[in-house]
Order: sequence, then C-alpha cells, then structure tokens
Amino acid sequence: MKKLTLLLLCVATLGLASCKKDTIVNQTPNNLTIIKYIEPSAWSLVDNFTYSATIQDSRIDKRTFEDDGILVYVSRGNTNFYEQIPFVYDTQSYSYTVSQGSISIDVQSSDFQSAAPVKPNSTMRVKIVLLESFQ
Repeated sequence: MKKLTLLLLCVATLGLASCKKDTIVNQTPNNLTIIKYIEPSAWSLVDNFTYSATIQDSRIDKRTFEDDGILVYVSRGNTNFYEQIPFVYDTQSYSYTVSQGSISIDVQSSDFQSAAPVKPNSTMRVKIVLLESFQ
C-alpha cells in the first residue's frame, strides 16, 4: 500500500511539474522620433514673462496624446548635443506643453531678478520622441 501511494505521489508530482505555462509576448515597440527646427523669428513674447514657440505635427494625434509618452529634447544653437526639457540654463528655464497636434516650448527667467526672459537668437533643433504604450 505504501509503495502504491508513493508511486501515485511521484506520478502526480512529475505530472504537475511538467505542466508549466509560458506566455511569450513578442511586441515590438512602435516608437517614433521627430526632428523639427525653431527659427529665432518663431518665438513670441507672451504675457511679458514667457517666450513661446509652437511646433505643429499631425502625428501627435488623439490616441498618441491620450495614451503614449512624449519626450522633448532641444539642441540650443543647433549643436551636436541634446538637453531634455525641462531644464534650466544660464537663468533661463525651458519647459514644454503638449496638446493634440502641437507642442509649445516656453522659455522663462528662472531667478526673478529680471522678469523678462532672453529670446533665443539662433536656430534650435528639437527632437520629439513618441513612445507607444502597450495597454
């Protein structure tokens, strides 16, 4: 009787151990990088405290705006390096807002010693990264 119980226990253990379910999801990310340029003439003074420039892009559609991640980097002076927004450089604070179809980049004074910000005077390269979210 003990041998039969031991044999059934071994068979049940092997049977349960071999029934392992592996779920493999092979989803490739569908991320997108967009390069845009802001010319010095595109900056406008808003409320005497903010210079703002807007980038229009139809790829920031309703689904992207609602569900995905949107990162923005700038290359001030169109140099060979990017800085991720938001950041502060030389008492100028850079930030951005996203709406469906556009991104607005704002420059403000960060130290309140001078309320008026400095208008960017060279072409600024902007990298926009749209990170698709898998829900």
